[in-house]
Amino acid sequence: MYADRIRMRGLNDRVMSADEAALLFKDGMVVGMSGFTRAGDAKDMPIALAKRACQQPMKLTLITGASLGHDADKTLTEAGLLARRLPFQVDATLRAAINRGEVMFVDQHLSETVEFLRAGQLGKLDIAVIEAVAITEDGGIVPSSSVGNSASFAILADKVIVEINLAQPLGFEGMHDIWIPGRRPHREPLPIVGVADRVGECAIRIPPEKIAAIIITDTPDSASNNLPPDEETRQIAGHLIEFFQHEVKRGRLPAVLPAIQSGIGTIANAVLSGFIDSPFSELTMYSEVLQDSTFELMDAGKMAFASGSSITVSKRMQDKVFGNLDRYRDKVLLRPQEVSNHPEVIRRLGLIALNTALEADIYGNINSTHVGGTHMMNGIGGSGDFTRNAFMSIFATKSVAKGGRISSIVPMVAHVDHNEHDVDILVTEQGIADLRTLAPRERVKLVIEHCAHPSYRDALKDYYRDALRYGGQTPHALERAFEMHIRLRDSGSMLPA
Repeated sequence: MYADRIRMRGLNDRVMSADEAALLFKDGMVVGMSGFTRAGDAKDMPIALAKRACQQPMKLTLITGASLGHDADKTLTEAGLLARRLPFQVDATLRAAINRGEVMFVDQHLSETVEFLRAGQLGKLDIAVIEAVAITEDGGIVPSSSVGNSASFAILADKVIVEINLAQPLGFEGMHDIWIPGRRPHREPLPIVGVADRVGECAIRIPPEKIAAIIITDTPDSASNNLPPDEETRQIAGHLIEFFQHEVKRGRLPAVLPAIQSGIGTIANAVLSGFIDSPFSELTMYSEVLQDSTFELMDAGKMAFASGSSITVSKRMQDKVFGNLDRYRDKVLLRPQEVSNHPEVIRRLGLIALNTALEADIYGNINSTHVGGTHMMNGIGGSGDFTRNAFMSIFATKSVAKGGRISSIVPMVAHVDHNEHDVDILVTEQGIADLRTLAPRERVKLVIEHCAHPSYRDALKDYYRDALRYGGQTPHALERAFEMHIRLRDSGSMLPA
């Protein structure tokens, strides 16, 4: 029935329902599932597992590439299935369970998860569940709209369940570049010296006898929920474009910009969309997630090539891109996330990294993950992989949130994901602060005057004047460092009384 999808002889007898495949799981197992930012995730298996857990309670450790779509994390959380979850999530129900301490969440750099698994630090991987568009004549598993950790999961797991998704076009075949690093310490260099370099294979290679079940599904990816550009994100894009033009004129950037990495989310996607009207062309991307802005830039003739680990786009763009994959075939490669986020390649290519922050402090430290320093939002994702290793590390955020009740610029961040040593540029709709080569005391004026919202500048200046009384390389008045956070907790607003 699926000759074009299951092309290896002898595998058709492994086709079964998701409910039947769910019987392969046992309490305490470590499970790897495909999926990277709502793309290429298993569609039927999470539902079947939740159904089984309601009848026969069990707990699993669930590892993915990044976030899942179709409310999978919500479904699994409500079924009480998740004992431990890593390395990234975006689901509100799961997030609440994490912050209540009911699910142990391990927030990891996305390039490191498989390294931990490969070294046995996360235990033995019992089952991998991988979405695919096809299984080739020689047993190769062809991923769909993401690669993420799928290849390594399939290689390392005792058993593999393949979800063949008929809603994902066969045109994805040939768009993947599967390269898996060898074992340490005698690992060969990763031979990528250009964004478009193809160094691996088009499918995941495992012994076919490891395939314990094949599930046929017909469910499209969840669409991206990014919001369209607004006035603030257009201003942020304008500041960055003007800054890049200035750097080119001074000879500090080439006229054809280095490859760009863009973090997932509304702000990064909207800012990158702003480059459609910029003077820059022949852009390239070496990133994790290819969002709407990537394909908008390609369609505008601005972007020549994009390498990533997943395609996560809106419903409108999904219809356009997935329905016309041949149009983008020579412009896109999808790689494992330990390749897309590989520090060696990021440093070699000299990327411009653009990521987003929950908050930044007056010295350039960044909090990307914890509201109030305690409550997890989504996770660090791949931002650390790129920030530490890029040629130029940029963080963007709107200067205020919640109608102005929260300032994104604070005296001291309540949680540090990216410290001042790794942050080169900070930009909000207010302006841009170039922090390179500046000592901490020199950074303060730029951050407050160029990035903070006018409603908070006087309070931040007052804090810094007080902090100077205590001296030091990085002056702080510790008794006041979190007064804005405390005011928000107690009154619902950071604004001074």
